[in-house]
Amino acid sequence: MSGLLKFITCGSVDDGKSTLIGHILYDSKLLYTDQEEALLLDSKVGSREGEIDYSLLLDGLMAEREQGITIDVAYRYFTTDHRSFIVADTPGHEEYTRNMAVGASFAQLAIVMVDAKQGVLVQTRRHSRICSLMGIRHFVFAVNKMDLVDYSEERFHAIERDIRALAEELGLYDVKIIPVSATEGDNVTQESANMPWYTGGTLIRHLETVDVSQTEERIFYLPVQRVCRPNHTFRGFQGQIESGRIQVGQSITTLPSDETATVKAILVGDRDVKEAVAGQAVTIQLDKEVDVSRGCVLTDDTTLPVAKNITTTLLWMDDVPLTLGKEYLVKLGTKRIPGIVKRIEYTIDVNSGEHLQAGSIEKNELAVCQIELAEKIVVNQFKTNKTLGELILIDRVSHMTSACGVVEAVDTDGEKPYFEKDNIRIGGYIFDEFYFNLENAFLSKAHSADQTYHVGDPVPVEGDSFRYPDSFDILAVDSGAVIQIRNQCIEDILLLEDYQYSGLPVLDEKGFALQISEPADLDHFLQEFEKLDAEHRSQFQNKWSKFETYRRIICTDNFWMI
Repeated sequence: MSGLLKFITCGSVDDGKSTLIGHILYDSKLLYTDQEEALLLDSKVGSREGEIDYSLLLDGLMAEREQGITIDVAYRYFTTDHRSFIVADTPGHEEYTRNMAVGASFAQLAIVMVDAKQGVLVQTRRHSRICSLMGIRHFVFAVNKMDLVDYSEERFHAIERDIRALAEELGLYDVKIIPVSATEGDNVTQESANMPWYTGGTLIRHLETVDVSQTEERIFYLPVQRVCRPNHTFRGFQGQIESGRIQVGQSITTLPSDETATVKAILVGDRDVKEAVAGQAVTIQLDKEVDVSRGCVLTDDTTLPVAKNITTTLLWMDDVPLTLGKEYLVKLGTKRIPGIVKRIEYTIDVNSGEHLQAGSIEKNELAVCQIELAEKIVVNQFKTNKTLGELILIDRVSHMTSACGVVEAVDTDGEKPYFEKDNIRIGGYIFDEFYFNLENAFLSKAHSADQTYHVGDPVPVEGDSFRYPDSFDILAVDSGAVIQIRNQCIEDILLLEDYQYSGLPVLDEKGFALQISEPADLDHFLQEFEKLDAEHRSQFQNKWSKFETYRRIICTDNFWMI
């Protein structure tokens, strides 16, 4: 046995995707008796004048049968003497591109159907491009309906040249081109007597023998799914190992907190083991307390990027178009975090590959976009670390999946701080506006101009949703720094250790007023912060800060503001 193969069939409407897989099931004797009898009976009242309609084995929805097309993704499971398979039969119509992308997201190989009479169409290009985007590396182009072109070798080779050109354009990794007739069975499970000029083997033989194993990533990394604390003596980090292997006694790093610890114990289920490898779900105990929660990563590679600005290629799946500035929940690995689409670099014509300027993205469109996350997370290019480079966007109001995509680039250097002096760099959003949509109970934060403030720069003390004193101090405790505002200008930016309380109002870098009115308050605040852990951060914030002192929320009819 060669192991499990997960593959997808895709192509234009009526290219014969369902018929092809149905023929494999029928010829391989993989049907129960009642299924075969139902197929023969349904075929008599179908559209093939009594001939067996193999597509009925996959087109299970009544609406699909009535229209003669596949609408939803149909999954089938089967096993031959050489391999086990899961196949996703996906829609061909452009309207259902997002359905097709869902099927492609799970697959290791794609069978792209090409009609021998029509050749390579725009739909062929679209599906090949999306399959490549979703990380599929192995392609079979099945040139179908060869019976309708009299099994012409010349016609096949003409289409083959077009497919090779498309594969080179898209940079496809592994390509196999097979002439078939899904209805007659030529080169599906049996070699065709009608095409003696083709000696490349049958489709099923290729599926049974193709090697879809990828070069194993050597680094160990585990995105944390859950922190397990059944009692005060046990704290374990649970998740699936995505790459590499881990051993008891091994030194690992926790990201993004960047702490080092040693593996104390590894559990697979309720069994203690000395070693675990990629694909296993494990619980890992460390030899000391570390700042780790869901969405963090355990790894032996300290070079994994930690960033909040990424460049992505998105396939838009929502009926509502994307507009700049709207905030979504970004699901990446085990992390779910707010993020804003800051810029649409360009859309990609899924048929031609042309780059087009655009201010919004419509359903089923591809686009390259800049996304800013609410905080730094562990993220990498999709081509380098698959799990850390694939994402979805979730609408915060409807909770629908708005887009799926992959990370093309990670910006670890270009993030602009809010305030900067020498080596002191401070983030925050003190001058950003807050807006509230009454109808949908949706709160959004609109970014101010993309700039960094330095000593001597004037600062805005009044906006739609904030009004600050002319002089105050900004205590950025996470950054270990203080910004001193005097008469609406930055007088100085200094380290926290050099700061002395002057009696002026104290705010944090978000614009919240801190309950500090004397030096003793500042001492207590800093002492509590030193002892703070991730689980009590909200409690600390609620005790010491007030939103409404200098800030307010403005109502708006829009979901988003630029």
